[in-house]
Amino acid sequence: SKKSLLKMNLREFCNETLSDSPAPGGGSVAALMGALGASLGGMVANLSAGKRGWDDKIEYFSNWAVKAQQLKDELLSLVDEDATAFNKVMDAFALPKESAEEKVARSAAVEKATKYAAEIPLRVMKTASRSYELLSEMAESGNPASISDVGVGALATYACVEGAALNVRINLGQLKDEKFKSDLREKVRKVRAESESRCKAINQIVESKLG
Repeated sequence: SKKSLLKMNLREFCNETLSDSPAPGGGSVAALMGALGASLGGMVANLSAGKRGWDDKIEYFSNWAVKAQQLKDELLSLVDEDATAFNKVMDAFALPKESAEEKVARSAAVEKATKYAAEIPLRVMKTASRSYELLSEMAESGNPASISDVGVGALATYACVEGAALNVRINLGQLKDEKFKSDLREKVRKVRAESESRCKAINQIVESKLG
């Protein structure tokens, strides 16, 4: 098994993405953007908890910082998970297809691996979407000196959700199970719509506070 992407430094991760190996690709990069979005929300929470004169708000901001930490960890594990899912699809395609039995077995393995590869980016979308609540709170009541960080966090989260949606859809295209496909398409549509409105709302607060 390859080195965990999470063990790489930034340059190694970018080089591995840039190389001719197809994973990590857009799915892992989307999950990483989500992790960075949550991290920025958490940073604003931590900075706000430590702000002079805000002693009465320490617990409030500390609780948000803990939530940010959890979201960041979930999204980071999905960076690796997406690459693993992609490699499982490749393994399934590499199965022998000489005899009729082999063809049936290979086809079933490809379908199963591809379903999993579609479900991971949906999980990325749903997990990253939970950052909007954090970012919204930080935009409203966080340290105003960090408002640009909230803005970048919201954009990273939005890019994550949109990017992960593309990864769900490209995997659905390969599937035979129509019910599974329509279910996931509907879930993707819902998460995207909510993500767009939440990102816009946060962006409006950021714009107004930047002046």
